[in-house]
Amino acid sequence: MASDDLIVGLDIGSTKVAAVIGEYDENDTLQITGIGESPSYGLRRGVVINIESTLKSVNAAIEAAEQMAGREAESVVTGIAGGHIEGLNSRGVVAVTGKGREITQNDIDRVIDAAKAVVIPMDREVLHVIPQEFIVDDQGGIRNPLDMIGVRLEAEVHIITGSVTSAQNLVKCINRSGFKVEDIVLQSLASSKAVLSRDEQELGVLLVDLGGGTTDVLLHIDGAPYYTSVLPVGGAQVTSDLSIVLKTPMDSAEAMKKDSGCCYAPLIEEGEPVIIPGVGGRPPLSVRRRDIAAIIEPRMAEIFSLVRERIEKKGLMKHLGGGVVLTGGGALLSGAVELAQDVFQTAARVGQPGNLGGAVSRYQRADFATVIGLLLYRDAMVSASERDGQRKERQPRMMEGFKSWLRNFFE
Repeated sequence: MASDDLIVGLDIGSTKVAAVIGEYDENDTLQITGIGESPSYGLRRGVVINIESTLKSVNAAIEAAEQMAGREAESVVTGIAGGHIEGLNSRGVVAVTGKGREITQNDIDRVIDAAKAVVIPMDREVLHVIPQEFIVDDQGGIRNPLDMIGVRLEAEVHIITGSVTSAQNLVKCINRSGFKVEDIVLQSLASSKAVLSRDEQELGVLLVDLGGGTTDVLLHIDGAPYYTSVLPVGGAQVTSDLSIVLKTPMDSAEAMKKDSGCCYAPLIEEGEPVIIPGVGGRPPLSVRRRDIAAIIEPRMAEIFSLVRERIEKKGLMKHLGGGVVLTGGGALLSGAVELAQDVFQTAARVGQPGNLGGAVSRYQRADFATVIGLLLYRDAMVSASERDGQRKERQPRMMEGFKSWLRNFFE
């Protein structure tokens, strides 16, 4: 089996680097065959600040995945996040030029080009242009206008931009690790692909990806991304709070957060004790689990409240018919769903990737949503016929930009 039959997802987070290898079986079904994880030391709030440290973390995660899969990776699809990410909505209009006023792919390409012709600073680049809807002669809500008859074609799109240097540093780290970057995908977009249902996206759903250094927000309305934002705060701040208040090292605070942490006090039984390891020869201390929750809950509530404020400021709270879906390591914290329901006043759940088969299943967790989503994103970009051609002729994949996005969008 050639390396063309592999898809490697690489999620470089502020606290963890995760790599997942997917392979196609004889039925063209994607199977997870390798998973690797490594602590992340070279990022701060989603942005690379130390290339050497990031390089080592990337190598360790991919090598672990390669060992499990028994295969060697050559290229990866990676995610990007950070406070530099911005999203905006835009509209383009063109006259239909096809024969008999029949809308062709060329017309669709032109209207998308018109919609993305927005002025952005020189230090920023467009990462994604995602169609929300097409409008043919004032008839809106059209998902695919191909072959329809019309005079005027409009497109509403969601444009996601990011810092040029942040993307370049990310690619540089991966290239220096010996791998080629096939694509860079917004992390919250990848997570959405892994955990959101079509019904939720149609109703309007808010994805909140609780990472270590950032909290990524993506709101879907009527089946398409509509609002994107990244908060420069995440689970690392919760750990830091525990470390400072309880006077314990960050490693101990992180372990305590994972093992005994809760961010919703009503879930805790009175008097549950937790042992804090001693530092510098001091004896261990015992604290109540409720006291730990009293440290964690305010910070988590603050994160959710900041997200709500941004959604309210845009007047979009009324579009949460599908509720709130939590992903990322922070979603594993006990009480996260209950707290989110309190803050957003709507239904909430933890988003976990579905079963993609393969020999392992530990990827079916909220903190693997992004990296699994990267595989699914790439899978959607390449049709089964293209993969079949690779097996027979071993030709490189040909990407067609917007056509691939459109195929992904209408699945």
